[in-house]
Amino acid sequence: MAPSKLFSVMFMSTFVTTMILMNVMIVRGDKTWCVAKSEATTKQLIDALNYACGPVAGADCEPIQLTGSCYNPNTLQSHASYAFNSYYQIKKQANGTCDFAGSANVVSIDPRNK
Repeated sequence: MAPSKLFSVMFMSTFVTTMILMNVMIVRGDKTWCVAKSEATTKQLIDALNYACGPVAGADCEPIQLTGSCYNPNTLQSHASYAFNSYYQIKKQANGTCDFAGSANVVSIDPRNK
């Protein structure tokens, strides 16, 4: 193989490998979730859940409705966490989008694994 072709193949191989590694680091390194705080009061969670699922915030709360795929476990804590995280992900995990008047916080461990 000619030296220029060998260089081109090596360069492309290195470039592709680098891009794959960068993608893995970005996708897996920054994953966070927004969940309801266990110490939040019932009133705080209801108010925040109503906001998150309301027309202004726009979280996708269809899955936590009675016939939805994420209705169970049917607890206020679980439904609030789902709605909070939906909003947080829609807002691309932007700072301040996981507070809900102090009733939520960001976690780096997938809550489905708990």
